[in-house]
Amino acid sequence: MARDPDAIQRDIEQARDALAATLDELSVKANPKRFVESGKATAREKLNDPRVRYALIGVGALVAIVVVRKIFR
Repeated sequence: MARDPDAIQRDIEQARDALAATLDELSVKANPKRFVESGKATAREKLNDPRVRYALIGVGALVAIVVVRKIFR
């Protein structure tokens, strides 16, 4: 059973439009700048948590004390 050439052409155009829309979505999702911004936002969010912030301050202070002790011994 043969299909109408116009129907085939419409199907091809619909498939092409759907593919173009999908590629546009992928290019937005796979944008490296988006990944960087997302990573920055996640890091800022983690550092704004008081538990993480004070833990990092404590570790930094401990490292500073160890370094100062090694220097003056």
